[in-house]
Parts: sequence; structure tokens; C-alpha cells
Amino acid sequence: MLLPVSSLRHASGLLAVGCLALLLGACGSGAVPTTFDLTALPGAARSGAARRSIVVAEPVGLQPFEADRIIVREPGGAVSYLGGGQWADRLPRLVQTRLIQSLENANRLKSVSRPGDKVAADTVLITELRAFDINAGTREAVVDLSAKLVQESSGTVVAAKVFQARVPVAQVSAPAAANGLDRALSLVLADMVRWINAGG
Repeated sequence: MLLPVSSLRHASGLLAVGCLALLLGACGSGAVPTTFDLTALPGAARSGAARRSIVVAEPVGLQPFEADRIIVREPGGAVSYLGGGQWADRLPRLVQTRLIQSLENANRLKSVSRPGDKVAADTVLITELRAFDINAGTREAVVDLSAKLVQESSGTVVAAKVFQARVPVAQVSAPAAANGLDRALSLVLADMVRWINAGG
């Protein structure tokens, strides 16, 4: 704990202030990671009558996926965070938002909402992030989501499916990784939206 300035001799006080300034300067000299976003699927014209309302729960996943960092998986199975880049939000919340937007943009459902929106819905979409990382051995962006459509009234699982995509990346760097994972997620979102709109 730092002593009050009044209890220090003048020379010691100047030394303490100088050291503190150096420490603060060192802390602030680190490079700020670049923030990357994920994209939703583009909009489409309505085809057919809106049939269902759906609530999209936030995806669950293992602890590394709970952060806003880009994950790299080494050939031996070790998992680390890629320096120099981060997502615009916690990964589960970001994926949930882009999934909701993609379903809304498809224009086939009566309503798409979050659990806290207090909107009555026929179906709940529950997903799990099984993989959302860069495979350093194969230099691929890997996205793997499992999904369940659950009937709101009974809690019965209506349908379940696993969605996967792999996209090559030129190098294991933050920009290339973010771009590859965004493209892989777009493939997964396209398959999921078609599956959900078809009723699972």
C-alpha cells in the first residue's frame, strides 16, 4: 500500500511519483488488439406466410468460448488465444445476435426474439458452441454448432442437428482468423436458417 504523500520526505515523494509515472507508461504502451465483428446473412424477400415465432437462447459452450478472444487449437490439442485481435462482444452473445438477425432477414418467421424479451413463442432454439476456432495444424477456421428446436409448451425436442463448416485460412493471424471464422459462420448460419424455416 502506498503511504500518504504527507508522510514521505520530499525527495522520496519525487522518486515515488517518477516511478509511478514510468509504471503507468509501461502499462499503457501495449498494443491495443484489433476488434473484429461477425456478419449476419443478408435480407431476403418474404416467401409464404409467417408460420412460427421463435426464441433464440444464447449459445452455451466450454469456458474458452465464453470470452471475446479468437481461439487457436494446436495439433496436440492445446488451446490458446490469438494475440492482436478480439471479437466485438462475448462470442456466445455475438453469435446469438447474428443468428437472430439472420432469421429476421430471411423474413419467414412471425417473430424472432431473445429469452428476456417476454415475447410469446412456439419454439425455443437451443445451441451449443462445440468449436469456433482456428485449427493451426490444418490452417482452417472451424465452426461447429449443435442445435435443438424445443416446443415451448411441452419442452419436447422437435428436431436436433449439428452444423459444421471449415474454411481455409492463409495464415494464423488475427485478420485472417477473423475473416475465416466469419465465412465459416456464414455457411453454418445459412444451413441453420434453412433448417429452422423448414421446421427442422
